[in-house]
This record gives sequence, C-alpha cells and structure tokens, in this order.
Amino acid sequence: MAQTTELIEMLKKLLKRHNKTYAEVAACLELSEASVKRLFSEQNLSLQRLDSICALMDLEISDLVREMSSEQIHTISELSQAQEKEIADDLNLMMITVCVLNRWTLKDILKHYRFTEAQCIRYLAHLDRLHIIELQPGNRIKLLTAPNFKWRENGPIMNLFRAKIESEYFRTNFSKRGEKLVVMNGMLSDTSNQLFQRKMAQLAKEFDAMSKDDSSLPIGERKGSTLLIGLRDWDYERLFKQK
Repeated sequence: MAQTTELIEMLKKLLKRHNKTYAEVAACLELSEASVKRLFSEQNLSLQRLDSICALMDLEISDLVREMSSEQIHTISELSQAQEKEIADDLNLMMITVCVLNRWTLKDILKHYRFTEAQCIRYLAHLDRLHIIELQPGNRIKLLTAPNFKWRENGPIMNLFRAKIESEYFRTNFSKRGEKLVVMNGMLSDTSNQLFQRKMAQLAKEFDAMSKDDSSLPIGERKGSTLLIGLRDWDYERLFKQK
C-alpha cells in the first residue's frame, strides 16, 4: 500500500509538471472530474486507467515508476530522535515546520505570522540542515519529505502534542461547521480490531492525499485541520473504579 501511495503522489506531481488538470484527466478517462478526484483519493486506479493518464503526458508507466524511484532516493520518511527534539524544543521552529509540511511559501509565513524575513530564513535554513527542505535560490522551499512521512511514535513531537496540545485540542464542543467528534464504545475480537485499524490507516492516507491535493490552493482557501484518530482497549468501567 505504501508504494501505491507513492506512485499516485508521483502521478499527481507529473500531471502538475505537465500542466494537466483533473478536468483533462476526466475527459481522457471519460469520467466526471469528481470521479477522478475520488479515484485519486481512494488510490483506486486500474492499470488501464493509469496507462491512459500516462499517455496523456506522453509517458509510459515505466517512466512513472522511474521518476518515483529517483525521487525516493532524496526524500525522508522519518526524522531521527535528535532531529525531532531540535524541533520540539523550539516552538517557533515547530510552527515553521508545520507550515512547510503544508507547502507554505516564505511569503505565506511572513503574511500570517509575526516573523521578520531574517528570522524566518534562519528557521528555514535550520530545516534545510535537517534535510526536511531544500532552501533554493530566491528563498523558494522544496519539500524533501516522502509521501509516507510521519512523526516518530512516542517521539519528541508526539510527546509535545500529548503534553501541550492535546488538552487545548479538546477545548471545544465540536459543534462548528469544520469540526466533528465521534465517540463509540463496543466489544471487538482481535481480528475485527486489526481490520478496523487498517481502515483507520487508510482514512489517514485519504486525509493526507486531500491535503496534498489542496496544497496548490491559496492559503486563504485552506484552513489548518488536525485529524486525531484513536482506538484502544478501554471501557467505561474505568470511569467508575475507586482509587
């Protein structure tokens, strides 16, 4: 599944590189634009459709695989413990990191946050040294993270979330238009639990894919959205146990 995600991400990059829109892909596949977006989101492209999309760019599927393999050499899927700690220890650096992972430009960051250009460039240079980005001429930002990039489990960033962000995250009644909270309790077999965890992983990939799809939109048309998915061995009896 990881390679499927990377292949679809590379396909989208190549479409953008060749100035091909979803509308053109839809016409090529004789589908609606909404159907095409759903196919990309669900990562449900048949070889025949994949071949047709590649042909739209005068490419072969082998060219797509070659491009993906070439890019993987230069991308990272996870930081080291020490690298994450550098970011977690500086909340300004953490903020800049989240911005670049969401494909913000230097101009976007300066417009929305109270950093001087010199401060911002210093933080971006730090991320360049960590190989999260490549700071290019004109202070353009090239993201070097792989499509399956994630924070370390129980690493400094996740611990920071638990210590400082988790309580603030739940300080709402989740009634606004862009909010939703679902809490369910039930009894599952080990098999069903593992199956549901795989569905959760797929949902997380769809969230990430949609985020990448929307990355070309202006900042004003995007809002920071944090998805938290959890499943654990827990029942309401714990609430009523006496200490």
